[in-house]
Formats: sequence, structure tokens, C-alpha cells
Amino acid sequence: MAEIKPIRAWRYNNQIVNDIGDVTAPLFDVVSDKQRTALYQNPLNSIHLSVPKPPDAANKAMKLLSSWKSDEVIIQDKLPAIYVYYQYFKLAGDSKEKCRKGFVCHIRTYPFEENVILRHENTIPQSVNDRIELLKKTELHVSPTHGLYTDQKFELEKYMDAAITNPVYEAEDYQGVRDVLAIIHDAEVIKKFIAVLQDKTVILADGHHRYESSLVHMQKCAETNPNHTGNEGYNFHLMYLTNTQAGDLRILPTHRLIKNLKNFSVEKIISQLSNDFIVREIEDADTLNEIIVGKKWAFGLLFKDRAFKVKLKPEVFSTMRWHFPEEVRELDLTVMHYFIIEKILGIQGKEQRASENITFDRSFSDCLTKVIKEEAQMAIITQEVSIDEVKKVCHSGSTMPQKSTYFYPKVICGFLFSSIKEKEFKLPEYSPF
Repeated sequence: MAEIKPIRAWRYNNQIVNDIGDVTAPLFDVVSDKQRTALYQNPLNSIHLSVPKPPDAANKAMKLLSSWKSDEVIIQDKLPAIYVYYQYFKLAGDSKEKCRKGFVCHIRTYPFEENVILRHENTIPQSVNDRIELLKKTELHVSPTHGLYTDQKFELEKYMDAAITNPVYEAEDYQGVRDVLAIIHDAEVIKKFIAVLQDKTVILADGHHRYESSLVHMQKCAETNPNHTGNEGYNFHLMYLTNTQAGDLRILPTHRLIKNLKNFSVEKIISQLSNDFIVREIEDADTLNEIIVGKKWAFGLLFKDRAFKVKLKPEVFSTMRWHFPEEVRELDLTVMHYFIIEKILGIQGKEQRASENITFDRSFSDCLTKVIKEEAQMAIITQEVSIDEVKKVCHSGSTMPQKSTYFYPKVICGFLFSSIKEKEFKLPEYSPF
């Protein structure tokens, strides 16, 4: 099953970078244009490696990385380690601080058909291609993907809790989250991490594009290396692993915004929905996300000056014509994409993934504002996907609809980097790993 290894990470030289918060950045797929513009102003910010400026972005990152190494802007740790990474956060409306506990390590890159690393969503080819080129040029994992393992005994938490009392980094990120990093060098403790994961499968929570780029890069390198052993650096990927049994693993909903549909009519949509849904108009639109919570196949519909709660009639479910496993068919999001987006709005399932009429927003207040300002014709408000639903879909071998999950908080880029360049990946001869 999952094989993990400690790493000798590359980290910023604290003689050059005084405040680690100055060089951290959001992940490449969530950083906004406004954030990029601001972060690019700092020549040492990690965004220059994670989202290098075009044109010729990958070559720019490669040259910059080389200069950072030679100028000792970043330095490689001498000893192999497991890097403990805790994220402290609060959710809107909840005063209690939560903490997502996890650790960063190398994990073997497994083809999906081996069912060791399980995905729950599909990737966009162009995004994967960009990541492949960057990985090929730099041979560097700039940020970890997020993986989930299940350990009901919580065997590793005591070691992580002990390590985090002596952090090497602590910073508040763009999400308002307090990110803390600590290091475990103890070989016997590291062996326990390896042992716990060796009989586990891992679900990809976030970073499907980065993981798939590692997979393609590994396959290309193996094909062109006549002495391929399977132990080279290109066979491994950087991952942040968290326990699905922990109570502070949060998946936030991602709502759908609809725009630029021809012949759009609120009255017609509501009339057609009443065939399949129980429809109730809501006076206070700003309470809509709360009204649907915990109700199966229930959604909120926001229009410019009207709001509705709709709930699928149970007897209608069997009329769905999409041929998915039951684990996927029964998801709220599948019901929404079929019975509302395809059947009522007329955007066919095969076209939805690339449709310019559908955009995504995880903020309910943003959705409400955009509809009121007529930046969107309507918003479909959804609920959280549970970790149990993610597990069921992954183990069925299927994937969820696009943008089904938003694991919160996102990890950040800049705390550490992982090299798969052979001389830098290889652990010291005296290492037991």
C-alpha cells in the first residue's frame, strides 16, 4: 500500500528571510490575479517558483531556483525528517478555534489503477500540462498536495503534538489561518509514521493536477531511463497527509453561478422545477444557506429579487438517466447537475464541465451580491459534501462532479520545497531510510 519517506527539504535561509510570512503564497489554482500582482513584487516570494510569470515560465523558474540555491536563499536540511504541519482556524459564525493536524513527507507516486492513491475528481488537461513542464524543468515540488488516510487509533497524533510545541515557522496566511511547522528527526518515530501508512490507501483531497503531473513525469522518466529501479526521486511526490477521523477536517460547499443564458426566465424556471421539486419561496434571501442545511437533495436558488428553497421529490430520483454508480447518483451535487442544470437550464451533462455559463464560488455572500448586481442570472446554493461521501465515491472507482469539494483550509506554499533531483533526493548513506 502507501509507501512514504522522510525528506531533506529545501527551506528559506533565515539569515536572508526574516519573516516567513513574507514569502508564502496561496496554491497555484486558488491564487487570484490581484494576489499574484502583489506577491510578484517580492523577488523572494515562493510564487516565483509555484506560478512563474509567462512567457517561458518554466525556464524562468528553473533559472531562479538555481540562483536561489547557489546564493543560499534556500538551504537544504541536512537530516531527513517528517515535517509536522498544523493549521489553526475558525469558521464564520463559530468562535471555537479548530486545528487540522497533518504532516508532510514523500509518498511513492502510484498509477490510479493500482488503487493506492484514490482520486475523487477529474483534472483539466491544460492545467496538468503546465505542471508537468514546471516539474520537468525544476525537478522540485514547490507545494504539497493534500492526501487523506484513515487511522482510527490516532497513532501518530501524539508524536505530532509533541513536535509542534517547538515550531520552526509560524505565520498567519491569506485565509486568516495560523500555519505552524515543526520537524521530527527522530528515526524511530519516523519509522512509526512509515509503518502506520504502509497498509493504508490515500484519498487525494486537493492537488489532483499536481499529483497527475508527478505521475506523467514519473512515467516519462522511467521510459527513458534504461537503469530505472523505481527508487529514483522522480518516483516520489510531496504530500501533506491528514487523518480522516479527526474532527477538524472541513469540506466547504462550492456554489454554482449561472450567467449569459439566452431566453432566461425566472417564472419559467420555477414552473418547470415544480414538476420534480417541492418549491418554497423564501422572504429573507440571506438565510437561504441555513434553511437547506442537513436536508437531502435540497438547494437554494437565488435570483435578483427572489429566493427559493427547492427539494427533490423522492419518487422522481429514479428517473435520472445518468448511468453512475449509486454512490455518485445519490450525491446532492449529481442531483443538482442533472435535475436543475441539465433538465431545467438545458446545459447538457457532457457540456457542463467546459460551459462558460457555469462558474463556481464558495462564498454564499458573494453569490448573493453577484446576483443582486446582475453579474449572474442566478445562483444555486449547495451544501457540504461529507468525508464519508468522498470515501464511498473514491472506493467505487468513480469521481464526483466538477468542483464538488473545497477542503478548508488550503495548505500554503513557501514553508518548504522538495527536490527530486537525484543527488538532492538521495538520503545520506548512514540514514536508515
